Amino acid sequence: MTSSPPHIPLVDLLAQYQAIKAEMDQAIQGVIESGHFIGGEPVRKFASEYAAYCQVPYCIPNANGTDAIELALASLGIGKGDEVIIPAFTFVATLEAVCNVGATPVLCDIDPHRFTIDPAKAISLVTPATKAIIPVHLYGQMADMDPLIAYTSDNSMFVIEDAAQAHGATYKGQRAGSIGDINTFSFYPGKNLGAYGDAGAITTKSEWLYTKVFKMVNHGRIAKYDHEIVGRNSRMDTLQAAILSVKLHHMEEWTRKRRAIADRYRLLLADVEGIQLPKAYADSPGVYHLFVIRIEKDKRDDFRSFLKAQGIETGIHYPISLSRLKVTTDQLNIHTHCPESEKASEEVVSLPIYPELTPDLQDYICDHITNFFK
Repeated sequence: MTSSPPHIPLVDLLAQYQAIKAEMDQAIQGVIESGHFIGGEPVRKFASEYAAYCQVPYCIPNANGTDAIELALASLGIGKGDEVIIPAFTFVATLEAVCNVGATPVLCDIDPHRFTIDPAKAISLVTPATKAIIPVHLYGQMADMDPLIAYTSDNSMFVIEDAAQAHGATYKGQRAGSIGDINTFSFYPGKNLGAYGDAGAITTKSEWLYTKVFKMVNHGRIAKYDHEIVGRNSRMDTLQAAILSVKLHHMEEWTRKRRAIADRYRLLLADVEGIQLPKAYADSPGVYHLFVIRIEKDKRDDFRSFLKAQGIETGIHYPISLSRLKVTTDQLNIHTHCPESEKASEEVVSLPIYPELTPDLQDYICDHITNFFK
């Protein structure tokens, strides 16, 4: 009798919950029993803890990562008539946020090894209308920040780190979310630090920006009913803050495990012809939100189908570059060619990675990958 293959998800949030169930249940029950579900001590506690984790003085929790980018842009006064340079290979939220404040997104190609914005190409796209550059730290790998910071500092422009996939990553000793003028995070459930619903945060070293964004996320006020500016409702709810505080205490351990799994993938797949493995950078170690390989585009569908038949989930992040999305070409009427981004979209495959992935399951994955290419 043939046994069915195991099911190996791309991300296993249930396994994560089971590992911290007692702590998590206690935190959730505590919020429910308090009867306070908006604001309060859990939100203040998480804001303080996450600011310290990111090595900045200020963190403003908010409703989600897309809102966070929009709030960051608006806090800098960026709007109609302004241009914002963003990578052409990322999730659409970065593009949406720029459009939603009335600014014009300018798509920049990527470094094909980091999968992040190419600094030299970004600088070449600057015009008198350029107000900011948004490097997206993709897959847990931080962008090459020094050239961007040096250029923008000399030219009165802003840098906004979109660190939605890089919680805890570092660049030359500096944490994600600590380098730009104002920086954004998503805590979407599948992220390295994920909520049990939507949630996000903004980090900054600027007290002035902190105060402005703090008002913006909460109807333009600091004190109840004392509305000073036109704001919005983008608050993080109390349950999510309590959940994130529990998880934050495990982040260092989870990051170590992710890096160990990534190293082991590199070891087990090193001799497989037909795969390009992600590059590791000694001065900016990634946190492996995703472990992304590249294979020839003509083999990708067959490769994924083969693994699926063995119970192995894979993903594509992302199958269409921003330069080729219909929203870009048809609605926004932006027509630009970003060859590295477009090539990456045809070749990338995300393999399962999460702290609870066992060596036996990883061996199983790698054995089948090896068999496919043989």
